[in-house]
Formats: sequence, C-alpha cells, structure tokens
Amino acid sequence: MKVLSAGAVRPGLIKVCEAFRNMNNVDLRVDFATAPAIAKRIAAGELVDIVIAPTDLLEALATTAQVSTNQISLGSIGVGVTVRAGATPPQIATVPAFKRSLLSADCIIYNQASTGIYLDSLFQRLGIAAALESKTTRYPDFAAVLNHVANGYGNQIGFGATTVIIENADKGVAFVGPLPTEIQNYTSYAAALTSNAANRAETFLDYLATPAAKSILKSAGIE
Repeated sequence: MKVLSAGAVRPGLIKVCEAFRNMNNVDLRVDFATAPAIAKRIAAGELVDIVIAPTDLLEALATTAQVSTNQISLGSIGVGVTVRAGATPPQIATVPAFKRSLLSADCIIYNQASTGIYLDSLFQRLGIAAALESKTTRYPDFAAVLNHVANGYGNQIGFGATTVIIENADKGVAFVGPLPTEIQNYTSYAAALTSNAANRAETFLDYLATPAAKSILKSAGIE
C-alpha cells in the first residue's frame, strides 16, 4: 500500500502509520512531497493508493476523477516562525512587531508550497512585499529551508508549518512561535483514495478517521 503525502503532516502521520502497521501487519509505504509536487506526480500517472494533501488540492484532483470525492479529514496546521538555534528570536507577538522584525531582518526564508503561497499574499496585504523581495530566499520544500536557517548567520527569519518546525527543533533551529492570530493561516489536510487504489487501501483510510489516529495527529500539532 503506497501513500503520497504532504510533508506538513509528517510528524503525526509517521506515528499513525507505525500504529497501523503494528495492528495490521501490512507493508505501508509513505512518500512525502510538497503540494505542487504531489499534483505533478499524480498528473504524470504515478501509481499510489492514497493521497494526503491540502483539501483544495484534493478537490481539484477529484474534478478530474484522479482521487475520490470522499475525503477523511486529518486536521489543520498553522504557519510558524523559526530562527537558527541560539539566535535572538524576533518579536512576532503582534502584527506591528512582526512587520518590524521582517523589515529589519537580513534574510527571509520560506518554501514554494502552501506556506510560501500564503506568505506571498500576506506580505502583499501588509504592504511590505516590495521591501522584502531583495532579501527573500525561496526553496522547493521545508528541508531546504531548515538547512538554510540552521547553517545561516546574522538576523535571518524562516517560516514553515508549525508541525515540521517543532519536529526539527534538534537540528539547529528554534521554534519562535506561530504567526499572530490576526494573520494566521491554517491549511486543512485530508486523505483520499486514488482512482486506481487497491481495495485494502480503504482500511487505512478508515483508520485515519478513528479516535486513536485523531489523538496521535493532535499530539503532533495537527488540530
């Protein structure tokens, strides 16, 4: 059984998969990718049984019958701020403080996936996009953001899903906190069977809807 999943849910999904394997003694393989990469891989005809992704992507795939319209919700994840371990954390408690911190930073780092798409629109809305453009670095995924921030210097600010920042706190980065409530963005994630899914794949989809699975996901920050 093969699952193609967005990386933001990785901290909780890995534990859910482990519990499912132990209960069912099945070969369950999970590959993680960004939402844009998932869309390209499914469009290219990659054979997987279940796709876990932002709900808007699943809905788009469902319109072309590439995945089922029946979705199992995993939960929502917000955007967080990260800096190099040991660096002075920026002030982000309020929107004005958040803007000042970004404008005074040496570098802003984020991905080209769901988080990055939202940040682009947020910076436009806050009126600071032009001021940040020359010092912004974008990467395809959070792994590259993590590497940049962990090995960076000076006053650099990174962004990512709160779950993956917290998961990597032992890899040279520190979790500063979530975006201020007024400008926070939550991405909802769900799972759906693909059009060519094996019959047994439905058992994992059913497990994702159980209280046990929901508890594991919640403990990883997927609300």
